[in-house]
Amino acid sequence: MAELVLKTDFPDLKLAGRGKVRDIYDLGDALLIVTTDRISAFDVIMNEAIPDKGYVLTQISAFWFRQMEDIIPNHIISTDVKDFPAECQKYAAQLEGRSMLVKKAKPLPVECIVRGYISGSGWKDYKATGAICGITLPAGLVESDKLEEPIFTPSTKAELGEHDENISFDRCVELIGRELAEKIRDVTIAIYKRARDIADTKGIIIADTKFEYGIYNGELIIIDECMTPDSSRFWPKDSYKPGGAQPSFDKQFLRDYLETLDWGKTAPAPPLPEEIIRKTGEKYMEALVRLTGKGK
Repeated sequence: MAELVLKTDFPDLKLAGRGKVRDIYDLGDALLIVTTDRISAFDVIMNEAIPDKGYVLTQISAFWFRQMEDIIPNHIISTDVKDFPAECQKYAAQLEGRSMLVKKAKPLPVECIVRGYISGSGWKDYKATGAICGITLPAGLVESDKLEEPIFTPSTKAELGEHDENISFDRCVELIGRELAEKIRDVTIAIYKRARDIADTKGIIIADTKFEYGIYNGELIIIDECMTPDSSRFWPKDSYKPGGAQPSFDKQFLRDYLETLDWGKTAPAPPLPEEIIRKTGEKYMEALVRLTGKGK
């Protein structure tokens, strides 16, 4: 197991920002995205690192970006540290396997969520209103049911520590314009359908996932991460049973543990037991091995 990375500190590089998981450095005409081993739940960053998590997220994203290149271009310039600028090379050991040199795109102000199954906040919305993000669904669905067709349910992009807010497609149009909103909706559903079919052959159900897009040289590209256990719900196909929550290869395991605590879901995060840290890491690694056939 590699050294755990909770935070990077590269004095020779210009830090552009830290997200919940990623540290981003501005290299002038490109960005360096370093995926740490941090994990968040309920929009709160935990204090402990998850073993190999940054490696897993980077490798899964690279795998999916390659699969989708004919649907939409992505932001990756290289994931090979040898290709990175000279000023990055002294940090090669920490960058190896967990970093991407990417195009500097202008992010769109919406997150693009696609749901093929009814779970999470979508299930809560459906129980309350019979709809998700204004999309009315058939009556009588149960938790984890497969939807007849995947649905596009965008959200706002909240500041760090705040909660994203589900929005209607009409609100998405107000934020970015109809032509762009329709394009990201269609691309999101196309990517999801292809990924769903690929994952199905590997014994994984992708229940839902979210994407981010940006504009680069006037062109729409996909940025950030792509169908990782952080941004998706991965369920084992062989134990799928609608009518309740499903076991998963993602951070739902951590969320389920946190739900058992008397914790207000605001910072500071509660300490995580060693067993929860270890099992979460194992679930992430299993997702990588199942999808790509390769671990670490």
